[in-house]
Amino acid sequence: MAKMDAMDMHNRLAGATVVVTRPAASAGPIKRRVRQLGGNALGLPGTTLRKADDAKAVKAALVAAKSSDVVVFVSPAAVKYAFALAKLRFTRATHVCAMGETTARALRRHGVKNVLVPLDTQNSEGLLALPELQRLRGKRVAIIGAPGGRELLMSTFKSRKARVQAVHVYRRMPPRFRRDQLALLENVDVPLITLITSEEILDNLRAVLPLPLFGKLAAGELVVSSLRLALAARRSLFGSVHVATSPAPADLLRAACGALAHHRL
Repeated sequence: MAKMDAMDMHNRLAGATVVVTRPAASAGPIKRRVRQLGGNALGLPGTTLRKADDAKAVKAALVAAKSSDVVVFVSPAAVKYAFALAKLRFTRATHVCAMGETTARALRRHGVKNVLVPLDTQNSEGLLALPELQRLRGKRVAIIGAPGGRELLMSTFKSRKARVQAVHVYRRMPPRFRRDQLALLENVDVPLITLITSEEILDNLRAVLPLPLFGKLAAGELVVSSLRLALAARRSLFGSVHVATSPAPADLLRAACGALAHHRL
């Protein structure tokens, strides 16, 4: 997150509480960064991650996926759960792709080199724009992730005449908040900035949080990672929505700093 270094000395988030809705296992770095920028980080995971039910079948699918022409890891969690199940080594001919730089770093830590990652728009659209993924007729593509979520990758790869296999190495579950987590949100002072990177997280918060607490989030500033998600948030009655350039932590926090400046106008 080096892009944020120039902001550190200015306490750009001083006085604000930033609600981090990433799963608990991956929220640590962004929460630390919020505190470095002078803000208060409040963890409110919008999903809970669990390993796949049938580990034996998933491991077999991963072993088969190693020989694919293209292997896409959709998240750092996909990397974590996949490598926990199988020792994955890919040939030089395989295009190993990551949805964003955080996922790419996770792959590199496991020894995967030459990871393809979109540089400008770190989402499905950005990945699908990569030159290496345009001509896929007859090629085998494996998507490593979890059930649900957007189907854009699957549908687009099929439209490009690829043979696509989805390997679900983990599953996402709705959160179950503890009383102390709800009490923290109830008692926190404004300004309040919430970071959301998927419609599933938005839906889970709306379904699980008591209405007054969801209303408190909706009355604050919201940072989302796409225009599509911004439209969904506005339908959920969020009034002040700010769109980050990507789901990457640095871009989310840059947008959060802008949201706080807007709030104080």
